[in-house]
Amino acid sequence: MSSSAPHSPPLLALVLGGALLSCTGMVQGGRGTPSTSDSSPNPTMTLGVQCDPSPKPGRSPLRRLNQQEYKHTISDLLGVDTSIVATFPPDEASLGFLNNADALVVTGLLAESYMTAAITFATAAVAKLNTLLPCDPASAGEEVCALAFITAFGQRAFRRPLAADEVALFQGVYQQGRSGGGFADGIELAVEAFIQSPRFLYRVELANAPAGGQNVVSVDGYEMASRLSYFLWGTMPDAELFSAAASGKLSAPADIETEVRRMVRDPRARRSVAEFHNEWLGLGELAGATKDPATYPAWNDTIRAEVQQEGANFVDHVFWEDGRLETLLTAPYSYLNQDLAHYYGVSGPSGTAYERAEFPANQRAGILTQGALLSALAKPNQTAPVLRGKFVREMLLCQQLSPPPPNIVITPPDVRPDATTRQRFTQHSKDPNCAVCHQLMDPLGFGFENYDAVGQFRATDQGFPVDASGQLINTDVDGKFTGAVELAQKLATSAEVRQCLVKQWFRYAVGRAETDDDQCTLQNLGSEFDSAKHDMRELSVKIASSDAFRYRSADGGGN
Repeated sequence: MSSSAPHSPPLLALVLGGALLSCTGMVQGGRGTPSTSDSSPNPTMTLGVQCDPSPKPGRSPLRRLNQQEYKHTISDLLGVDTSIVATFPPDEASLGFLNNADALVVTGLLAESYMTAAITFATAAVAKLNTLLPCDPASAGEEVCALAFITAFGQRAFRRPLAADEVALFQGVYQQGRSGGGFADGIELAVEAFIQSPRFLYRVELANAPAGGQNVVSVDGYEMASRLSYFLWGTMPDAELFSAAASGKLSAPADIETEVRRMVRDPRARRSVAEFHNEWLGLGELAGATKDPATYPAWNDTIRAEVQQEGANFVDHVFWEDGRLETLLTAPYSYLNQDLAHYYGVSGPSGTAYERAEFPANQRAGILTQGALLSALAKPNQTAPVLRGKFVREMLLCQQLSPPPPNIVITPPDVRPDATTRQRFTQHSKDPNCAVCHQLMDPLGFGFENYDAVGQFRATDQGFPVDASGQLINTDVDGKFTGAVELAQKLATSAEVRQCLVKQWFRYAVGRAETDDDQCTLQNLGSEFDSAKHDMRELSVKIASSDAFRYRSADGGGN
C-alpha cells in the first residue's frame, strides 16, 4: 500500500469486532471431553448402544483454521507465497491432532502474526491486481468494480455469500483505503480486513434450519461445503462445491456421497490423508528426534528424511491402492530406495527411487515396524518400551492412560553394559507405584525390542539375546506374542483396533473428541466399516453422511 494510504488498525479492529482475541475455539461451555469409554484402560466399545432415529450430532465447537488449513486457504484464495506462515507459533495438538477446536486458541502472538501476514499477503495479491479482480475498473468503473470484488471475493473468503451489512462494512473499508491512495489501495485494505476477520479465520456456522431433534439444526449448504472441503482437502471449497451449495445439492446423503467421491479423486485428498496419518501415527515427531552418533553411527539427516519418506510412501500406496486396515498393519513389504535397503539390511532397489521391497519373513510387518515410527518412539541413546507400548495402547486401541503421578521420576533407567533394556525396565513391575499403569504399556513395548532406537533390526542388546516376548491384556485379542510382527497380526484381527481407527478418523473429521451423543454415530460407522471389509477409503463417505457431519447442536453443545 502506498505511503499516502497507511494501514488503519482502528478500522481493522472494528472489522474484527474484538472477536479475534476473545475466541477460544468454543461456541460456549468448557473443553470437550471424550466419552466415558475413553477414560478406562479397557473401554466399552460402542457396539450394542440402543439408538433412535433422531439425529444426535454431539458438540459443534467453533473451529479456527489451523496453521496448515490457513496456509492452504490463503494459497487457494490469493495465489500468493505463504512461506511466512512457517513463522507462526505452532498449533497445539489434542488427542494427537492439530485441528482439535478446543486446543486452537488465539494468543496475542498469533494475532500479531495474522496481522503481519495479512499485510504481506494483501500487498502481494494487489501486485497482480488483474488476476484478483472479477472486472476491469477502467471500463466498469472503480466503484462498480470494487463492489463486484467485495461480493465475489467476500463469498470465497467467508465461504458463503455476504450479508448486506457485511457488504456495506467492506465497502467502507475500501473507501478508507481508496481515499488515502487509489483504487488498488482500497482493494488492498479490503483484502487485509477480510483475511483478519473471524469470519475467515474461524469456520462460523450460524444457519438455523430446524431438524428432527431437540436443540439440533441441519447445517446449510455452504456450511456443509466447508465441512467437506476442510475434512477432505484441508482448504476452502472449490467452485463446484460453492455451486452445489447454492443449488441445494449438499443436504441429501446421496448428493453428499456424490461430492465426496468427486473430491477424493482430487490430489488435495491425498494431501489430507497423508496429514491424518502423519498426525495419528506421530510421524511428524521424527523431525525433532535426536540420536547419539556414538551409539548409532548409521543415523544421519539423510536417513531421517528417507525413513520419513518411506512411511509417507507406504501409507499413500496402502490407502489408495489397497485401502484395508489389515494391510496397513501387516504388509510384509515397504517402499525403499538403495540407501534404505542397505540401512535395513535387505535386498532392494539399486537407485534413489523408492520401489516396493519385500522384508524377510517375521522380521517386519506394516507401519509399526518401519524406521520412522520406531525412531520417533525411542530415546537418543536407547529404545523406549514405554513409549512404544503407550503408542499402541492409545493410538491403536484408543485407551487413554492416566498421566504419571507428579512425584514419579519418569526418566528411563541408565544404559548398562551388563543388562538389556528389558532387564533394566523390570523395575516398573516391581514398584507398586508404577506397576498398575506400566503393565498396560511395557509388555506391549517389549515386543519391539528387536528394533533399536533408529529402527534397525537387532538380535542382541548389550551382547545378550533380545527377548521380544510380550502380552496383550484388557483388549479383545488378549494373549502372549513374540515380536512386533506377531503383535501386528493380532492387532489386525481386533474389533477394538478397527473401532479405534473409526474413532480417530471421526475426531479428525469433526475436530473434537467424541462424546456420549456420538456413540450411535460411531456404532453405525463401525458397522459400515466392517461391511466395507475394513476399506479405509469408504470411511470418508460414511463420516460425511453421519449425524455429526450433517447436523449441529444449535448452541454449540457446551461440554
